[in-house]
Amino acid sequence: MQEASPTGPVQLASEAWWANVLLEHFGIAASLTPLDGEYDLNFAVHQEGTRTHVLKVMRPGCESSLIEVQCKALNHVAAHAPEVVVPRVVKAHDGSHFVSARDQDGEERLVWLITNLPGRLYAETSPQPPSLLREIGATLAKMDRALEDFAHPALGRSIKWDLRRSGWVRDAIDLIEGDGRREIVERIISEFEGDLLGRLTALPTTAIHNDINDYNMLVDASTGEPRLSGIIDFGDMIDSPAVAELAIAGAYAVLGQERPIAALAALVAGYDSVRPLSDEELALIYPLVLTRLAVSVTNSAIVKREKPDDPYVTVSEQPAWSFLETNSSLPPDWVLACLRVSCGRPGHPRADAVMGWIASHRGRFAPMFGRDLNGIPVIDLSVASPASPRNPFDLDPDDLDDAVAEAMGDSDIGLGRYGEPRLIYTGPEFRKTPYAGSHRRTVHIAVDVFIDAGTEVRAPLDGVVHAVELRTSPLDYGGVAVLEHATPGGDRFYTLYGHLAADVVTRLSPGQTVVAGEVIALIGDRAENGGWTPHIHFQLGLTTLGRGADWPGVADPDESAGWMELFPNGAALLNLANKDTAAVTVATETVLPQRKKRFADNLKLSYRAPLTLLRGYRQFLFDQYGRTYLDGYNNVPHVGHCHPRIVAAAARQNRLLNTNSRYLHPAQVEYAEALTSRLPDELSVCFFVNSGSEANELALRLARAHTGAVGTIVMDAGYHGNTNTAIDISPYKFNGPGGRGAPDWVEVVPVADPYRGPYKGSDPEAGRKYADHVRAAVERIQARDRRVAAFICEIFPSVGGQLIPPPGYYRHAYEAVRAAGGVCIADEVQTGLGRIGTHRWGFETQGVVPDIVVLGKPIGNGHPIGAVITTPAIAASFANGMEFFSTFGGSTLACVIGREVLRVVDEENLQAQALDVGTFMLDGLRGLQDDHVIIGDVRGSGLFIGVELVEDRDTLKPAQKTASYIVNRLREHRILIGTDGPFDNVLKIRPPLCFTREDGSHLLHRLAAVLREEPCRI
Repeated sequence: MQEASPTGPVQLASEAWWANVLLEHFGIAASLTPLDGEYDLNFAVHQEGTRTHVLKVMRPGCESSLIEVQCKALNHVAAHAPEVVVPRVVKAHDGSHFVSARDQDGEERLVWLITNLPGRLYAETSPQPPSLLREIGATLAKMDRALEDFAHPALGRSIKWDLRRSGWVRDAIDLIEGDGRREIVERIISEFEGDLLGRLTALPTTAIHNDINDYNMLVDASTGEPRLSGIIDFGDMIDSPAVAELAIAGAYAVLGQERPIAALAALVAGYDSVRPLSDEELALIYPLVLTRLAVSVTNSAIVKREKPDDPYVTVSEQPAWSFLETNSSLPPDWVLACLRVSCGRPGHPRADAVMGWIASHRGRFAPMFGRDLNGIPVIDLSVASPASPRNPFDLDPDDLDDAVAEAMGDSDIGLGRYGEPRLIYTGPEFRKTPYAGSHRRTVHIAVDVFIDAGTEVRAPLDGVVHAVELRTSPLDYGGVAVLEHATPGGDRFYTLYGHLAADVVTRLSPGQTVVAGEVIALIGDRAENGGWTPHIHFQLGLTTLGRGADWPGVADPDESAGWMELFPNGAALLNLANKDTAAVTVATETVLPQRKKRFADNLKLSYRAPLTLLRGYRQFLFDQYGRTYLDGYNNVPHVGHCHPRIVAAAARQNRLLNTNSRYLHPAQVEYAEALTSRLPDELSVCFFVNSGSEANELALRLARAHTGAVGTIVMDAGYHGNTNTAIDISPYKFNGPGGRGAPDWVEVVPVADPYRGPYKGSDPEAGRKYADHVRAAVERIQARDRRVAAFICEIFPSVGGQLIPPPGYYRHAYEAVRAAGGVCIADEVQTGLGRIGTHRWGFETQGVVPDIVVLGKPIGNGHPIGAVITTPAIAASFANGMEFFSTFGGSTLACVIGREVLRVVDEENLQAQALDVGTFMLDGLRGLQDDHVIIGDVRGSGLFIGVELVEDRDTLKPAQKTASYIVNRLREHRILIGTDGPFDNVLKIRPPLCFTREDGSHLLHRLAAVLREEPCRI
């Protein structure tokens, strides 16, 4: 129980009064604080600052049997299932379990004492992972098993929370506000009063807790993984079927869950692992979950009318309504399939009988197209296939036509796989929410046969027409028919034929008998089949879900296991082997060990649960199952993954020529002109290479050639690449694990960090003070009789923690370096070309012009390209007779791609978009900073953003573990960001520049939810 506020509804007596009662009858001197309660008084007992017990003061007139049954049940559980953590009953001085004492008004109250249990209320616990729910289920089963031989007269009392008595709700439905909500409860109660009540009362009964809600479970998350630490409040115990216990717990397990049925399945699987459930019990769980929630919201409506200001009685109302409004119409067969699968059972009770009969007749069914389908070409429409749509959010039917035709070759027929994740399902009806990046249905749960429109379709076996429709919405079935069949044993199953010609509605009618080999329809063309390349969608079903021909032909990958149990592979009905039609999907579990075998251990993977990514488009990435991930991390695809203009430019040039810079080609000159036109006039000579690492190494060569010196100044925590020389100027590497420290020609200056560094952003002289360290480094180099070659740094340090150096820093630092004869190198790999929004280049924000600018990964949008741009004087110094040549640096292909990137940035106004979206996100992040003390600093410009996490805002102790937790939790929510900074405690957000406000809002919403979770609380 949570402690109540001083004005809460249970504050009916002074703590001091009941503290005296506690001392008198139980011999415990303690202070009391009130706890929430619906009818009774509850007090937390504190001894020497530690909460040790809970004192329970029952309402006047409470029957002693109510306390007696709880005390005996608690003792029974402790004796027969000691691993189940429940409070222990503390006896009074006279040896009794409870005593009678007068309250301040002179009324007799029954008082009893139990031990306190550690932990936080389940309702206040976040996240509530499947592992916790499985543990809860298993614990309930152990408790129920222990109570099987427990009996007490009070267990037979009648209470409104007895699921068997839920019919009382009907008389109170009118108190529920809103027609839609009343209709939901009316439907649930009607189904309960139908056959559900009779089925429930037919089950044997046992003693159950009867109120495993989110305020009667305690959770301990102190060790990281949340664990159940106790079950409390046995006040609603009754004798009832054990499945009611599980259903009541399930009603609260689903609340607030993004995937509520998966949560329920985890709970049920845990329970079944200890106390196996019968098929009938499994079938009753979900309807009873709905019944319990209907009772709960109706009770809230009653009490709200009586006590509109009482928070306790409505504590679960909004989450309950949210679930009922969203999920109460889920197909019961699918929910049951999920529960059965979680318990290791076939998803449908008839599955074994039906599938066994079909398999035994493989090869004997009538050919659907009058021909053998064995050996026909397979059309790969998977996520990684070239047939995957160019735009996975907007299918172009012509693209699909072309891809299918290419795959079929000279054949006039082709096969589409069952269970294949595809990105061709782009309509909004396939998404969970209007947001483009939301969860969507991708897994095809049928077999396709691609064949010319007008081809006759024959029934593979005898049947009766169950449904026939013309569904004309885009990407729907078009003409569709469902046939009902039965095995000799009477087990029914169904077959669906989708994308038929429209005249199927005149050929067939419900109830019509068809025989094997009979023509039932024609293949439809695009105008009548939902807009698809002509084919048949052939689906086997063990149920129709009560929806006629409105079957889901595609499943969410996270829900596909249940759907594929209800709609298994129908290959046998086509006289094909299952393996010939089953999709082969890349498994992370297979790729990971192969990678570990062939690559070194220091080639790291992102995230605790590595991702297998097969497709990208703009700001989104897709895994092998077609799950959509919002990319808030990868700055390399500057204008977006697989931007169609970049893809087209690369394909066009690849068809023509890709060679090196020893030959003349206008693309190289055009790209150099375009690049230098976007830089200050002084920077007019280009060198093209293959990467940022190569570019930084070349920049250092230029500096040394021009100055004749080698002394180099670098900023601490800087990173400039993975070549030997690049590592020599990267403190992030040479001072990190495996590093050898700075070479004797390198001087390291403090990173210009206005938050964590010695000079804070509030200091107007911070820029100059940090620059003084550069001046001191110059003097140290000179003191060793050396000269300064260069000062190189990331203009906005990224590895250093997404930092924005204070104003004036570069002006003063550059002055010091140039006064010593050195050159200034700006590493703009991370920040250049509009990312920071306010300016095209980071150095422009400080009003300086470097001598050399280094560009890398993003200028090619992922194509290997780097550039060094410098002054004519420095270029002349480098032209000392030694030829410079990079075989594919500045290749025709690289220059064409680089030029197109520049066009896209300008023509799609991406710099302005970066500023707009970045400002929106920074405002939102600062709002989160106000609410969460773990956010020490929010900084950035445009789409270069850092969020520094600290355990203490005064000491700035880094919250590294929390940063890692947040990044991995966001990955579970399909949002990708990273961490950086010397302590790896800075959330790094650097998405492609096509990132939108909608994307930013989605990221902020998810981040806000994660920040409320237990590991983020300090």
